[in-house]
Parts: sequence; C-alpha cells; structure tokens
Amino acid sequence: MRAVRFHEFGGPEVLRLEEVEIPVPGPGEVRLRVAATSFTALDARIRAGHTALPVQLPHTPGVDVAGMVDALGDGVDSVAVGDRVVGLLPLSAPGAAAEFVIAPADVLTGAPRNRPLSDMAALPFAGLSAWQAVFGHGHGRPRAGQRVLIHGADGAAGGYAVQLAKELRAHVIATATPGGAGRVRAGGADEVLVLPLDDAGGTGSETVHAVLDLAPTTPHMTDAPGPLGRHLTDVSGLFECSLAPRNDSDQLADLVARVCTGELIIDVARRVPLTDLPAVHTRHAAGCVPGTTVVLVSPA
Repeated sequence: MRAVRFHEFGGPEVLRLEEVEIPVPGPGEVRLRVAATSFTALDARIRAGHTALPVQLPHTPGVDVAGMVDALGDGVDSVAVGDRVVGLLPLSAPGAAAEFVIAPADVLTGAPRNRPLSDMAALPFAGLSAWQAVFGHGHGRPRAGQRVLIHGADGAAGGYAVQLAKELRAHVIATATPGGAGRVRAGGADEVLVLPLDDAGGTGSETVHAVLDLAPTTPHMTDAPGPLGRHLTDVSGLFECSLAPRNDSDQLADLVARVCTGELIIDVARRVPLTDLPAVHTRHAAGCVPGTTVVLVSPA
C-alpha cells in the first residue's frame, strides 16, 4: 500500500511517499480502507519532533481518519466490514496518510451517508477540540445571552466552536486574521475582531463571560499585551483549548449527529491528493495553510 512516512524528525522534507505492507488488526482493532485524513497543526509538530508523544519511527502522520472497515480483529463486534466510520486515531500510533490504517474499534463512530465520507475527516481533531472547549467545563460553559470571546475563530477548531456556542444562544465575539474574518462572520459570529487590533479595538466595557482560547500557542488572552488584553478586564472564565483534544467517541458521535441534521457545518478549505501532503506541510511551515485541508487517499 502507499503511505506517507518520515524516518527522522525534521522539516517537511523528511516526508516520503512509500510502498509499505498492509497492516493486520490485532484484538480490539479494525483495519480501515482510508478515504481521507486531514492536515492538523499537531501532525506538523509530531513530524518536527516538538511533542513528548512516544512516536516510533518510521511514522505515518494523519490523526484524523474517515474510511470503510476492511477487516476486524478478534473480539470486535461494534462495527462490521463495510461500515463507514470516522475517528481520531491514538496520537502516537501510525496515522491515516496511508491507504490502510489500524484503529482501535472504540475510537470510531459511524459516518453519515448524507455527507461525503472524505469530508468527515475534517471533523474529529478540530471538532473534539471545539466540543471540549465549549461544553467541557460544566457550570462554566457558555450560556444563553452570555458574551463569549473565541480566540482563533478562523482556525478549524475555532469555526466549530463558533457554531456550537451559537447553538447555546451565546453572543459570540470572535478574533480572526484578515483572511479568515469573512468565513468567521459567515459561520455565525456576532462580532469579529480582526487581528492585529489597533488601540481602538477590543470588546468595549461590557463583561465578557468566558474566553475560549482556540489558539493556545499565543499568549493567554487575559495576559495578552496590547489592545485586546487591555479590554479583557472583566472575564468570568478563561478556558484554553489544549494542543490535542481528549479522544471521546461519545462526543464525536454527538458531533456527527449534528452534522447529519445540518446543525454543524463542516467547512473544508481545500482537498488535495495524498501525494500533495508534503507540500501541505511546506505551506504550513510558511504560514500559508488557512482553514482545513482534507487529504484524499482512496475513492469512497
């Protein structure tokens, strides 16, 4: 089978398209014929060796997967051969930038038939990040009528977070880059603050009840220097999205159900073939990959 792999950590140039053996599922695992994966910033960090994950080399990137069940390991009865599924793979395991991949059966959920299977690969990592930012804080989560600031709203996770917060009937204030501001407005944000702000920017004197930081590599919002930080003087809660979401198939199933009903829109910026994945990493390193890139592997 074809797979993109790297044998050493480094820049995008370490990625190679190779022929490798088709993997065999073990107990509790399934083999998927991959329809698509997606590019995430975590994939780039893993490739560069900038995480503490116990990644074994050579490694195949692609933490998101959408595909069809091709074979079952012992003890698997939650899915059947031929099922359309989507999931977030274990972060240190071989990824889905390959024609086949092994996945634990318990991380998978069924994919809807009313949406292209390949586009579902844009959901797990970013969708779970957003779900956990919006819903994962108990009594501190946004509520109807509250003013919620979503930092990094033009990213993949930020776009989902805007939609989920609007579903709670919150008043959403979003930060976005100039190139992403229009997409954020179309996604339902009530106010969009285009970065970088000048001294006149900010949220005014009104209370911001919660800040959802979907750009955790930047300074914390309440500590941020400059105009935006100065305007965040009355914040009830600051919830920072981690660099990697917790894998939760129940939460993913909830997201898939929202996609099925049209409550949640999957926004795919571009679709590229597997052979173009190294070029996607190169463009990301140059700061030129806005939105979600779906990497097409097999027809589905």
